[in-house]
Order: sequence, then C-alpha cells, then structure tokens
Amino acid sequence: MTVSMKRHIMITVCVLVFSLAGIHSSSASTDPALIAADIIVVRPACFVATILGSVFFVVALPVAATSGSIHRAADALVVGPANATFKRPLGDIDALVDF
Repeated sequence: MTVSMKRHIMITVCVLVFSLAGIHSSSASTDPALIAADIIVVRPACFVATILGSVFFVVALPVAATSGSIHRAADALVVGPANATFKRPLGDIDALVDF
C-alpha cells in the first residue's frame, strides 16, 4: 500500500468521523437511516480507531509503564474504541460519548 493511498484512507476516515460528530440520538434508535449510518460509517470508523489506538498504545507503552498509567492509556486508546465498536447498541450514537 503506497503512502499516498494510506494518506487518502486516513483523511477519509477522519472526515467521516468528524462529520458524524453532530448526529444525536436519544437512545438506541429504530430510525433505519441512523442504523444504516451506524453500520456503514460509524462502526468501521470505531474499528479503525481501535486498531490505530492499539498501535499508539504499543508505541506509548514504555512511557506509560514508567509513569504507572498503563491502565489509563489502555482504556483511552484501546478499550474505549473497542467497546464503541462491539458493545454499543445499533443506532445509539449518543453512547459514543460514554466510551
């Protein structure tokens, strides 16, 4: 995969994540459009955030170990995005704030 292709993918994911920041829902929605947006855009973006967070966690692990903040770093970089990807009910965009 070329550098420019990686850059385009990363920019697309960032644009999609930031564009969905304004979507609000009271709870797990039954709105088909919101559920479709969750399945097509939000879940894959959360999955990418989980993968990137895992990479950043591994890179930051020596610093986190010396400062005693391994669990905090793991929660912020890996566990939160993974929960948003796999445990959040479909269409519940508001739950992203909790993760």
